[in-house]
Amino acid sequence: MSLQSQEPQQAGDKLMRVLMFTLIISMMSGIMFNIVLPKISEDFSLTISQVSWLSSAYILIYAIGAVTYGKLADRYKLKSLVTFGLLLFTAGSLIGLTSQTFAMALVGRCLQASGAAVIPAIAMIIPLRYFAPERRGAALGMTAVGLAFGNALGPVVAALIVSTVHWRWLFAVPLLILATLPFYRKYLGNEQLGTTGKFDWIGGSLLAITIALFLLSVTKGIWLLLGGLLTLGLFIARICTAGEPFIAPKLFRNQKYTLGLTISFLINGTCCSLYVLSPLLLANIQKLPSVWIGFAMVPAAVASAVFGRRGGRLADLKGNSFVVYVASSLLLACFILLSTFTGGSPLFIAVFLILGNVGQSFIVIAISNSVSRTLPMEQVGVGMGMLAMVNFISQGIAIGVYSRIVDLGSQGIPNWNPLYNYSSGFIFSNICFVLAALQLVILAIYYVSFGRQTLKKTMVLKESEAAALSNI
Repeated sequence: MSLQSQEPQQAGDKLMRVLMFTLIISMMSGIMFNIVLPKISEDFSLTISQVSWLSSAYILIYAIGAVTYGKLADRYKLKSLVTFGLLLFTAGSLIGLTSQTFAMALVGRCLQASGAAVIPAIAMIIPLRYFAPERRGAALGMTAVGLAFGNALGPVVAALIVSTVHWRWLFAVPLLILATLPFYRKYLGNEQLGTTGKFDWIGGSLLAITIALFLLSVTKGIWLLLGGLLTLGLFIARICTAGEPFIAPKLFRNQKYTLGLTISFLINGTCCSLYVLSPLLLANIQKLPSVWIGFAMVPAAVASAVFGRRGGRLADLKGNSFVVYVASSLLLACFILLSTFTGGSPLFIAVFLILGNVGQSFIVIAISNSVSRTLPMEQVGVGMGMLAMVNFISQGIAIGVYSRIVDLGSQGIPNWNPLYNYSSGFIFSNICFVLAALQLVILAIYYVSFGRQTLKKTMVLKESEAAALSNI
């Protein structure tokens, strides 16, 4: 390997370590406030639905910002975007830390999300720009490790902070991310800029409004859904007629890319249940206190962090399809076992969640890697930004759907799993049973879209190897 090729590789390895730490802090910042919403509600004499905007607004802006930064990454240097995003993230944290009213805390939270949205964009783009295809799996595995550690540490750190100091100090944790900025400035190269034409603010605004309406319609009613469909139509019309559209229509004519987005949407929606339903199941059915619910979920998060990078290396060695099949088997086993033993021991639930979380880490790595290979380099920024946005939209919609189903309860609804023998918990058992079936559908779509082609390539390679041996 030449010295010229070694330099970007070494920079990429160092960048991934910095990015992993960034993802840990970002993930913690995203989930820590969910735990203290009742406390914030009490301090400001507001309802839970009102203070929940600290989380809802963060998700909305985060999803919209991910694709926006991805689009900008095709035009501007990553170094400049990361600097702007992290400084904005820090400014929002300082405003929240010094806030004395709910309105100021919400402003700080919105600014946090506006800056933090650069992180999922660069988490998708850096592995593509700094790693060869045969090493991207390991790089994406490191992003999975960062997300898993952040998910495991977030509730624990939040509980420690709230039990010792005021909840506003949750805004202080993201300030640690400022320490990564010099390293990004050092290791991110001076990429050649892409097109420098006009930025399609109209198209971007229509997309932002569409996302917001779709996410809010889950809990606010059908009229917002209809409004979202209307603005989606306007967005499609805009990108088809604009000279320099926010998202080029040819991106969606890439069939493999579009199918990859669909698969990723379904996967994130189903896997989101592991984080949303598990605490509700452990609280409502197992009757565990909050502290024990956290402990029950930690082993799964730790296992996901430990095995995440191995999943990426496995994708590099065995191929993305192999990892998808392994991950699907783990997820299928997790959902079937959860559906069957919902009313069983909490220890069973903790063990089953390990299977699901490791499966989720593996499948997210493999799908992201598969989707990245469908994109030409000039569309990497907006294409991977779209993937990140779709993931957040899927999670936002899924959270609302799962919450609504649990609120409706299981009165008058029979248990669909014939192996379930407990007197309560039908609703959780049925949801997991449906998710197991949906996992089979996702696997079938992936096989048709990506797996079958991989199988054909493998057969061709084996035939060529056999022919070579026969000629010896």
